[in-house]
Amino acid sequence: PKIIDICATEGLLEKWRECNITLDMVQKGLEDYLETKRNGFARFYFLSNDELLEILSQTKDPTRVQPFLSKVFEAMSKVIFTSDNEVTHMISPESEQVEMVSPVVTHQKAVEVWMGDLQDGMCMAIRNALEVGISSYNTMDRTDWVLANPAQIVLNGSQVFWTSEVEEAFDGNVLDQYAKKLSQQILDLIMLLRKG
Repeated sequence: PKIIDICATEGLLEKWRECNITLDMVQKGLEDYLETKRNGFARFYFLSNDELLEILSQTKDPTRVQPFLSKVFEAMSKVIFTSDNEVTHMISPESEQVEMVSPVVTHQKAVEVWMGDLQDGMCMAIRNALEVGISSYNTMDRTDWVLANPAQIVLNGSQVFWTSEVEEAFDGNVLDQYAKKLSQQILDLIMLLRKG
């Protein structure tokens, strides 16, 4: 019953219209602000407005980005922070850890800046891990090598050596021997999987 009296108040409709105009202006300002943050770090386009606002509202605590990392970076579920809020490792959804070549500093940086640094650090860390993986391929048993390296490094490193070894097999006319070697590698991996 009171709602009818309140709705009949003179000038209420005009106040509501003014409020809607103000709300539209605030919404436009918020959209513009989020767009500038997305322009600063393009991977923010993968996040909804609510998720991006959550990250931006916690700029003093970089660890609050953790729940959103998998949406921003494929195959990165979280990172390890030091007590100084420097990122030292990245962790995949499969719990594989890759150490950063140098820690990513987040202290007193805008989130879009240090996330860009994290992206660069991620590329350097994977490149470094790939170099280490490729250089260690011939120094250890292949099944040990597979276990000692992250999956992405194993996939890429295996492709590098497969290409090289196939070329050598063609040049040396020893494809039969190489096919046997590949079959044995597959069998070794099957046994490795069965061991758990």
